[in-house]
Amino acid sequence: MADRYLSFTGTAPGRFLTRRLGLPQPAALRRWSPERPALDGTLLHLVAGKPDPDLAAGLADVLSRTGLRPADAQTGGVMGTQTGTATGASAGAPAGTPPAAVVLDATGVRDVAGLGDVHAALHPVVRSVAASGRVVVLGAPLDAADHHQAAAQQALEGFTRSLGKEIGRGRTVNLVRLTDASAAESTLRFLLSPKSAYVSGQVIHVDAGTATAPEDWDRPLAGRTALVTGAARGIGEAVAQTLARDGAHVVVLDVPAAEKDARALAERLGGTALTLDITAADAGERIAAALPGGLDVLIHNAGVTRDRRLVNMPADRWSPVMEVNLASVLRTTDALLASGTLRPGGRIVATASIAGLAGNAGQTNYGASKAGVVGLVRSLAPRALAEHGVTVNAVAPGFIETRMTAAIPLFIREAGRRMNSLAQGGLPVDVAETTAWFAHPASGAVNGQVVRVCGQSLLGA
Repeated sequence: MADRYLSFTGTAPGRFLTRRLGLPQPAALRRWSPERPALDGTLLHLVAGKPDPDLAAGLADVLSRTGLRPADAQTGGVMGTQTGTATGASAGAPAGTPPAAVVLDATGVRDVAGLGDVHAALHPVVRSVAASGRVVVLGAPLDAADHHQAAAQQALEGFTRSLGKEIGRGRTVNLVRLTDASAAESTLRFLLSPKSAYVSGQVIHVDAGTATAPEDWDRPLAGRTALVTGAARGIGEAVAQTLARDGAHVVVLDVPAAEKDARALAERLGGTALTLDITAADAGERIAAALPGGLDVLIHNAGVTRDRRLVNMPADRWSPVMEVNLASVLRTTDALLASGTLRPGGRIVATASIAGLAGNAGQTNYGASKAGVVGLVRSLAPRALAEHGVTVNAVAPGFIETRMTAAIPLFIREAGRRMNSLAQGGLPVDVAETTAWFAHPASGAVNGQVVRVCGQSLLGA
């Protein structure tokens, strides 16, 4: 269902009326397309504190490959002082060009004075960031032996989340904690691109580790096989399409009742259809038998809802949700890891929900199942990487425009759309793009993460 309010606020009368009434003014988000794969504008690279020289050099190298032109210090409105310095050559950035993205390296911030450097760096430029632009703050892991550094670095989380809620105009703000710039290249490319349009207010940890750069960054999954459950329609269909765009051979898995849609999608993508009941005790074994050549990417997308308040919820509304959303994920994952079907370098991406992180009235069953997915990710991720060479992460969608949300009563639907920093619902492709980033071969240092695709929902942290 079209968001008519969003369309209305894009008109001159709509902007005037909503401004006078103090109503939300969402901006149309810039998403990826083959014609416009990168943000339009320049990249302003700032520094706060004293970062490690090797990290700084590696970061400059990575940022030079994002496809964004480097901004001049004066273009960004920052004087060339030691704190808040813009880096990168000024060639190619016309005078007065607003930055499409700002990257602030705050990995060297170790005390309260360093937080003042963060303010000094971003205060003069944040207003000039282009619509649908990006602000990415880089932080360091918290040092357990230095409570001053830990306090300053933790403060960056409150800073970025607060800035994300006030920056407006479709712009996003995220924090990435890293120790190795090269390991974070896929993450920085994602966050500094139109693919991350609905990801804001997130804190992403990138471990020091090996990141395998693809031969072709435009088709990073070429030669890889990906299986998507619940793929015949909705978010699952968008995920399958996006992975196929990135070069994967996609196995479209859904229930037998959806066989027609699954086969049509698989044919369109040049993939394979597989129909079975994912809750069956032998589902994992049947998947393994259908993939004798092995599997590189496993996407747990299948899910159901049976909403009702707990006092009115019989067991027959509780059990199906737990079976599809959680128990099948656990069983299938265990079976595919045990059989060796998931090859080293593989990726597991599960679908959680902000309902599992923040809770939602009428969804004790759904919230429990999706919180269980988060527990699975956090527990399994280190062991799966150590024992099988496989990463485990989760996406947590917020209000996404699907047939399910279109059936929600009008006023509840409108509340869901507006109660986030971007003041609009997301699209299935937003979840798909985040999933594809997790599935990327260069995302090997991203493990055990739960990233919300919710426009920085006002619900929960």
